[in-house]
Amino acid sequence: MLCNMHHKTIHINKNYHRGKEVITLRFNYDSELIKRIKKVEGARWSRSMHCWYFDKAHFKLPQIFDAFRGIAFIDLSALKNANKKQKVVKRKKEKLKVQIPQAYLDELEQRRYSDNTKAIYINYFADFIRHFSGRKLEDISIQEINAYILRLIRDYQISSSQQNQRINAIKFYYEKVLGREKMYVDIKRPLKQKMIPNVLSVEEIKTMIDVTDNLKHKCIISLLYSAGLRRSELLNLKLTDILSGQMLIKVTQSKGKKDRYVGLSHHMLKLLRQYYIMYKPKQYLFEGSNGKQYSAESVLKVVKTAARKANIKRNVTPHMLRHSFATHHLESGTDLRYIQEFLGHNSSKTTEIYTHVAKTDFTKFINPLDNMYNDSS
Repeated sequence: MLCNMHHKTIHINKNYHRGKEVITLRFNYDSELIKRIKKVEGARWSRSMHCWYFDKAHFKLPQIFDAFRGIAFIDLSALKNANKKQKVVKRKKEKLKVQIPQAYLDELEQRRYSDNTKAIYINYFADFIRHFSGRKLEDISIQEINAYILRLIRDYQISSSQQNQRINAIKFYYEKVLGREKMYVDIKRPLKQKMIPNVLSVEEIKTMIDVTDNLKHKCIISLLYSAGLRRSELLNLKLTDILSGQMLIKVTQSKGKKDRYVGLSHHMLKLLRQYYIMYKPKQYLFEGSNGKQYSAESVLKVVKTAARKANIKRNVTPHMLRHSFATHHLESGTDLRYIQEFLGHNSSKTTEIYTHVAKTDFTKFINPLDNMYNDSS
């Protein structure tokens, strides 16, 4: 058993994710470890950090020891070092109150950045100001900024995603607020990992829908797939966004503050009409028992429950339905340019990733949900 444990090590550390402090767990791919961590309350997978993580407030070390006792070694060395460094940084922060330039805050407001993005930018730019305490921001050189980012990578093991966010927060000041040339802050960014999206087969998705008895849950899964929606887009849909007369769905203020239209499946419309009669939502298309907007956690639970009932062994997420929508459209012959519009991608380069998983060339233009149920009227 000891020999086996040495082959399985879980490295625990601190990091920042979406502007919040989190505890990360990293280990080599192992089906047993994944199976166990899924059972730990609060554990979530991050696609951007490529690791499991917990919100710091909900992290309980004894739970980790209990979950992996006898199967893996828990390496806390990085976490202990991070705690020591954090105490030093915390003392420094307590002594130094940072004043964010008002022009920086005003520019964020004028550009209508989301609350989450504003919080991240302000937090990371405040760290930047603290690091160069006593210096005029206008006088800080490119070399010094590069050295600052490099120090964060080496000493704090910040993720590629966080590195990009910190660079953007700094560049925002020099380029947008001060109006300097775009290449003024010439920081080397990490290469984006080119990952092939995980997709489900048509048969797997049909099984997920068919084994889901709850009509609301059936509609959630069907709509995520048939419209290629992000989870946040699904949750923000209002009754008025279902344009049955034109057979369209209006997706408002999605990623990048853009509106777009996607096709409404005929089969989906029939399901939604049944759903409306049964649940009678007032404002949002999907509402909780309290009448308020349905939660992201509930959508995740709906998808995972359906996947489990369908006997799908992989870790299925709502976003996999969006990936599958694009891939199945491509396989059905839909032109890549249309798929780009459906998904709301700025660049065709983003959409082209689905060509790596699609099985056929372009030949047809059929909504995959209608194709699944052979129902177009």
